[in-house]
Amino acid sequence: MTKTMMGAFAALLTAAALPALAQAPAPAPAPAAPAAAPAANANTLDAIRARGNLICGVSTGLAGFSMPDSQGAWRGFDVDFCRALAAAIFGDPSKVRFVPTTAQVRFTALQSGEVDILSRNTTWTLSRDTSLGLDFPTTTFYDGQGFMVKRSLNVTSAAQLEGATVCVQPGTTTEQNLADWSRAARVSIRPVVIERVEDNVSAYIAGRCDAYTTDVSGLAAVRSAQTTPNDHVILPDVISKEPLGPAVRHGDQRFADIVRWTHFGMLAAEELGLNSTNVQAAVGTETRPEAQRLLGKTGDLGRMLGLDNAWMVNVIRTVGNYSEVFERNLTPIGLQRGRNGLWTAQGGLQYAPPFR
Repeated sequence: MTKTMMGAFAALLTAAALPALAQAPAPAPAPAAPAAAPAANANTLDAIRARGNLICGVSTGLAGFSMPDSQGAWRGFDVDFCRALAAAIFGDPSKVRFVPTTAQVRFTALQSGEVDILSRNTTWTLSRDTSLGLDFPTTTFYDGQGFMVKRSLNVTSAAQLEGATVCVQPGTTTEQNLADWSRAARVSIRPVVIERVEDNVSAYIAGRCDAYTTDVSGLAAVRSAQTTPNDHVILPDVISKEPLGPAVRHGDQRFADIVRWTHFGMLAAEELGLNSTNVQAAVGTETRPEAQRLLGKTGDLGRMLGLDNAWMVNVIRTVGNYSEVFERNLTPIGLQRGRNGLWTAQGGLQYAPPFR
């Protein structure tokens, strides 16, 4: 084949290939890299240390969970959890500032950085865990929604609330659950929507509502605060699952880990029989491997979290284990451990993964 013929043949091959090349699909674009978490979200622990205290969002006042005492000092189950975090970070439970937040503004306060953490009887749900940009590291209290009525109404079941007025807070899972239950149970009720817990309670006590609905723990808190608690009945119906726990901003895994493992550490301490009165002595005498790791004698676990290895000793010594916090704050308002008992001896749901 002459050079001229070879050139013509090559040109024909090229021309024939052009339509096929034109029809070939373009290579798929490389997947976009995931967006980086906001810088502010990734440095919560550094910001807390630089400031010198933890800022904790709590409720505006719920007996047993978060409420100022007669001297203005905050007390309660959720309050003590924030004090435990301060002890874990600083070795000092007093290095925390409490900011009362309503149900309507609590998430904005956390998203904006006004508070470092929410510890205010907040339910963990899918939408809150995703669309709000929050993380719920753990469940500190397993609860469910119920109803409270005055004993004088002679109501013994929620099914008897047909046509009743029910006080409820807006912007809460409580409001949504009430609507869902009413439709499913075919019980027609008339919601009376009031923003603040205190105003809901006042309306119920004054007779503006036949019933008050919120988490059973909240009902127990309100009932215990009345002059004659026996005048009020918490109905046996529980209409929802309410896993309550602290919330932090999404994108800061280090701080979320500290929150999560502080709760687990308080559970593990109870399981191991370590409490505020014996933990200091146990540092020098404890021989069980799990206890030694919890107390920072072996394993270097505190440093894995960016904390001192004695972080849990500080928590247990100054705030106590889970049982101590529960008995100090929730037993007095009539709440039993129940599903919040340890999984080991009490058949509850509270369970700490291994410290290793």
